[in-house]
Amino acid sequence: MESVFSNQPFDLAGYLGIQRKIVNQALARIMDAAFADSRLCGAMSYSLMAPGKRLRPVLCLAAAETVGETTEDIIKAACAIEMVHTYSLIHDDLPAMDDDQLRRGNPTCHVKFDEATAILAGDALLTLAFEILSAPPDFSKNASLRLQVIQIIARAAGNKGMIEGQMRDIAAEMETVDITVLKQIHQLKTGALIEASVVTGALLAGGSPESIAPLKTYAENIGLGFQVMDDILNVEGDTVKMGKATGTDAVLHKSTYPSLLGMEASRKFAAQLVNNALHAIKIFGNKAIPLAALAEYIIKRER
Repeated sequence: MESVFSNQPFDLAGYLGIQRKIVNQALARIMDAAFADSRLCGAMSYSLMAPGKRLRPVLCLAAAETVGETTEDIIKAACAIEMVHTYSLIHDDLPAMDDDQLRRGNPTCHVKFDEATAILAGDALLTLAFEILSAPPDFSKNASLRLQVIQIIARAAGNKGMIEGQMRDIAAEMETVDITVLKQIHQLKTGALIEASVVTGALLAGGSPESIAPLKTYAENIGLGFQVMDDILNVEGDTVKMGKATGTDAVLHKSTYPSLLGMEASRKFAAQLVNNALHAIKIFGNKAIPLAALAEYIIKRER
């Protein structure tokens, strides 16, 4: 893969460490404030604070840095996005959905607690996310912008985004769909919230419509690239490194990029998507180096 940023040295591991620490500390503060001595709050914290990649909140912060700077408002929005993502993982893992036993290296929420508690923990994280997004005094600073962000995240998470994608994914089990349909499923299921993460960070940092347009193109490409790599890792990934089961797509007879294109063609497709993303953000120059490194990380990751 030929990167337009290939000559720019960047310590991605160090950057991820710093950004994840910022996100994790902010999440811990939010959960401490919201915590009650209850089974529900215990289940929420168990899933939210488990060691994850934090890719979506880190993308939110990196997009903000590309067009402006990170503020406390943006960190809170990044945390809200991670809550939405974690809720989706809890529900995806349920017996009625993917019936997974392992997530982020730990037993899934319904295994650790029980199915009803897991459902409610997911529901509570989703609603807490929007409580954080709409809470004063931040909301009063720019109500119009805040409402726009809330709408973007709600749309990405709902029946026009992630949930619709999950529904289509379930409906496609035991069937062979063509590559166009598979792309549509994953653009909704995975890509929508990744795009919302990038756009939210840029908007809250004061990004103009002209600066946000190439960031959307970047996000669309890495969102699909992320899913292509997920499909590849489901075939040949290491369960210990990934923190979740592998081989589940074959068991559920899901159409995936490797099953439709083959493994090598899938890798080339992922690389092309990342190249598309890199070219979209080259106009930002050195400010986009973290976003560029994150794009390349997506197809080199082992989990």
